[in-house]
Amino acid sequence: MKEIKDSLIVSCQALENEPLHSSFIMSRMALAAKMGGAKGIRANSISDIHEIKKVVDLPIIGIIKKDYPGTSVYITPTMKEVDDLVKEGVDIIAMDATFSKRLNNESIDEFFEKVKNKYPQQMFMADCSTIAEAIHADKIGFDFIGTTLVGYTPQSKGDKIEANDFEIMREIIKEVKHPVIGEGNLNTPLKARRALELGCYSVVVGSIITRPQVITKSFVDEIEKKL
Repeated sequence: MKEIKDSLIVSCQALENEPLHSSFIMSRMALAAKMGGAKGIRANSISDIHEIKKVVDLPIIGIIKKDYPGTSVYITPTMKEVDDLVKEGVDIIAMDATFSKRLNNESIDEFFEKVKNKYPQQMFMADCSTIAEAIHADKIGFDFIGTTLVGYTPQSKGDKIEANDFEIMREIIKEVKHPVIGEGNLNTPLKARRALELGCYSVVVGSIITRPQVITKSFVDEIEKKL
């Protein structure tokens, strides 16, 4: 995937409870990202991905967010979501590769072995939250290792991706063989650039570009400090 090397990937997502939830709107968001210079798109749901592919020809990291009872894993959590993404066609499929409890107590090792056996030619990205998870995902054969979930799981609670000059990211880059995609709270151009300087293959930026309610709140929160 040389197309995304040393480049920005924009995550164009809006969940059902968000004001921009619309496959058409996400397709226009992806087009705007391309016009701004993004070299890839990360997108959620078959409908969004299908519409995005109509208007941009950039590589796509595809996910399906789906909640299941009994597990906190929701990013491409089962074979059903993988099947749907392969059928639609995406360049990379991302999934939760954390040590969090999975459906039916299946380990990430067991799940990923089934996935790779079924789709040996498909590229996969591991969404991780800790250094140990990233090292493990690398060992079991994920094509890309992501820092997507740092700070978003119980085992990474309180962790900040940018802390101590991106120490977690630096350790992951040092320890793994596969390319690392920086993602998760890279909410300034300087952070994104620093991630690439440290050795990330590419960076994914989402909310601060594509979620206006989040962007607006950051302004409001800062303004209210002055009042």
